[in-house]
Amino acid sequence: MDARILRRLKQYELIEVEQKKTNHHVDDLPNYAVRKEPQTGQILNDYFFRNRDVYISKHSRFADYPEHSHQFLEMNYMLSGTCNQIVDGKPVHLNQGDLLLIDVGCSHSIKRLGENDLLINLLFRDKNISINFLNDMSRTKSVLYEFLINRAAGENNSIKYMLFGKNVDDDINKTMEDIITEYYSKREFSNTIIKSYLSILLAKLVRHYHVSPTTKDPQQQIIIKILKDISQDYQSLNLTKLAKKYGYNKNYLSNFIKKETGSTFSTLIMKQRLINAHTLITSTTMPISDVIDAIGMKNRTDFYKKYREYYHNNPGEER
Repeated sequence: MDARILRRLKQYELIEVEQKKTNHHVDDLPNYAVRKEPQTGQILNDYFFRNRDVYISKHSRFADYPEHSHQFLEMNYMLSGTCNQIVDGKPVHLNQGDLLLIDVGCSHSIKRLGENDLLINLLFRDKNISINFLNDMSRTKSVLYEFLINRAAGENNSIKYMLFGKNVDDDINKTMEDIITEYYSKREFSNTIIKSYLSILLAKLVRHYHVSPTTKDPQQQIIIKILKDISQDYQSLNLTKLAKKYGYNKNYLSNFIKKETGSTFSTLIMKQRLINAHTLITSTTMPISDVIDAIGMKNRTDFYKKYREYYHNNPGEER
């Protein structure tokens, strides 16, 4: 982080001077910027995005910030110190380097920040980007990942926030701090550069988002092992081989997989093949014919049909 910008962020804003004196929140938003909800306020798009696509600010220290939600996405990046929040009714703790991504309409409140607690708010709007958009990008990972993230979402099947710890990848922190530096440096073309950085940051977040299989349910533990097998051995794995490994009748295992995942074994295998094909197509120059061979498919026509159904695009158009 640029030392001059860090010094600037540590300086007291006028609101911080007042909040430190009184320990009470000072509302810095005009009435037209907030739509009153039954229990919280919702901050509207137009106030922050009149002349820019991305808005960045330092969160004011020394007072609790009341519960609110947004019409846009928000990232909270803990540049230094720590922070406690209530997000979607759940306590969330941020350490230095942690990043919290909050979806449109998700309510949260922020506890009092101390002298050395620098929380950076990055706000952005894009009709095509939401937490669900990021979940959809899980299709570039594995059928196991897709299963776990759906379980993490629970009954509502909608994750309203994601927490990324610093230990995930320092590269995420570097990109975030490059965005902050670019924003406060106010140089030419900064808006364009920040938008590009943001796309890179989102892709990195999806790459590193980890969902742990925390279930104690024996059946779910077995299905997680089976999905891991599919993710690793999708080219040649078949139901007979899998049934023998786990000591199940083939028909029973087929029904068990369908019940637990909502998909047949053959559908899961095809999904994993398409996911790996997509990775090869978008990250290498391997000819499509070689990609088809690499994922264990023989029928070229069937591959193109299935790929279009899953990714809504032709393989060649992804390059």
